[in-house]
Amino acid sequence: MNSFLAALRFLTILPIPGQRGHAPADLSRSLWSFPLVGLLLGSLTAAIFWAVGPFLPKPILAVLAVTVLLAWSGGLHLDGVADCADGFFSSRPRERMLEIMRDSRIGAMGVIGLVLLLALKMAALFSLPPEQFWRVLLLMPLAGRVGILLMLALLPYARPEGLATVFFAGSRRLAVLPGLVILATTAWFTASIIGLTGALLALLLLLPFCLFCQARIGGATGDTLGAACEITETLLAVCYAALLHP
Repeated sequence: MNSFLAALRFLTILPIPGQRGHAPADLSRSLWSFPLVGLLLGSLTAAIFWAVGPFLPKPILAVLAVTVLLAWSGGLHLDGVADCADGFFSSRPRERMLEIMRDSRIGAMGVIGLVLLLALKMAALFSLPPEQFWRVLLLMPLAGRVGILLMLALLPYARPEGLATVFFAGSRRLAVLPGLVILATTAWFTASIIGLTGALLALLLLLPFCLFCQARIGGATGDTLGAACEITETLLAVCYAALLHP
């Protein structure tokens, strides 16, 4: 229970009473809970838009859905997207890239990366039939957190120290396996073959980003993990929309 609360505290802005889940040891063991947090956020988001969907036009629903999804984490993962864009496209050596990614200021490439990703996510949601909207919103946060686990399983830590070191110890490679099972099972029961195919395609399409991170900075950082979450969420929405496209 402590590890789940630690994951909930780290991945969301939801108010968690009490002191359980604050210990560093709880956070280091929390990877197994990432998919459960994603499933909780997806369920809450899907329920909200299942209720309000009939009363709002699709463009507004798409914008509000993206807003709610980023609000759950307080923009934590989007910050990783901006930092990665600034660092990777700076045309600097590896060590300088890592310094840029750690800088709290955002540059032009970071703004461009955020705008493109959010626009793609909104466009994918807008293109969905109304009856499919809540299904995708249920799966997106779950797929995003499994995307984090996939990157953790594949890449070493790119820095000698940092806040994300806690996630690169222990059985991080095994944590992705139950996450894949939870995602596949949820996708199948939520949207049958389209949901399952969309989820698997999203994870497969995340692999080039993992290889890119390995080539550019020698592994993963907290920023690339956050970017992996956002990219996987977006890829799931895009793949789902593409599979439904006549």
